[in-house]
Amino acid sequence: MIPAIFGLSGPLLSDAERAFFAAVEPLGFILFGRNIFDPGQVRDLTDSLRDLSGRQDVPILIDQEGGRVARLRAPHWPEFPAARSFGALWQTAPATAMMAARANAEALGAICASVGINTPCLPVLDLDLPGAHPSMIADRSFGSDPLCVAALGRAVLDGLADAGVASVMKHVPGYGRAAVDSHHGLPVVDADEALLAADLEPFAALASRSLMAMTAHAVFTAWDADAPATLSATIIEHIVRQRIGFDGLLMTDDIAMGALSGDMASRARATIAAGCDVVLHCSADMAEMEAMAAVLPQVSAETLRRLGRAMAGVTLCAEESAIARSKVALARRDALVASVSA
Repeated sequence: MIPAIFGLSGPLLSDAERAFFAAVEPLGFILFGRNIFDPGQVRDLTDSLRDLSGRQDVPILIDQEGGRVARLRAPHWPEFPAARSFGALWQTAPATAMMAARANAEALGAICASVGINTPCLPVLDLDLPGAHPSMIADRSFGSDPLCVAALGRAVLDGLADAGVASVMKHVPGYGRAAVDSHHGLPVVDADEALLAADLEPFAALASRSLMAMTAHAVFTAWDADAPATLSATIIEHIVRQRIGFDGLLMTDDIAMGALSGDMASRARATIAAGCDVVLHCSADMAEMEAMAAVLPQVSAETLRRLGRAMAGVTLCAEESAIARSKVALARRDALVASVSA
């Protein structure tokens, strides 16, 4: 098994993908809109990934935050609100906001589980701060208050666990001060230690509860002026592992993003050398995946330990029971929200 999570090109595995994945055995997979048409098709696709890998708990990821970042959408699936809506509710009713966020996450996780997706990538723990690029985080965040973000992030983790799916906190150590969208360029954050301490608070508060995390492709000059967090051994060891205290499975953000430079093989090799457990590559470009597989080592014993912990609570369930659970959780969420506005 190699420490990579790969994207797929379409709604079913191509012959080339099937042969390649069987040969290199990636740690997991990630789905996007191009892979999703209707519930039956998605369930068939995820079943085929489990059969191919020979692992019932193979991580199958999806960006399903709610709001503008969601791959499972109407008319086949419910639309979920962006994180900011729960942050707004927190301002008037913190306890209710936490219960509503937990119910929302349980419903979202159950919807994912109903089609065999076991790892929705949330919660977003980046702060929503002035000066950040408007397309980077914004309404994907619960807000600018670290206490609020940590409390609602904890509720999301609990709700996803209630649904029997895994979670991925992102994007450590935080995109909240990134003035450049990392999909297109490299953000350089010049904030000092005192300011950055606030960005770390939600991650540190949940480090022992979240068993997977995703890095940020951004340079933080206070810690390492030469390399973005994803490629910085200094940041991964001293900030993520020691200061934040995160001992879970650490994956990169998509290494094909514009924030990074060099060919994919070099990027992949550098992320593992820096201390990331897993490399995430989303585009499904076969030549790039082949180049990565040629240079990546086998998954380490430490990464396997972290993977086992992260997936230990994942449970596969029947589609009908997962959908029923989601409906109950959605009704609970809506009743909580209505109780505040009544």
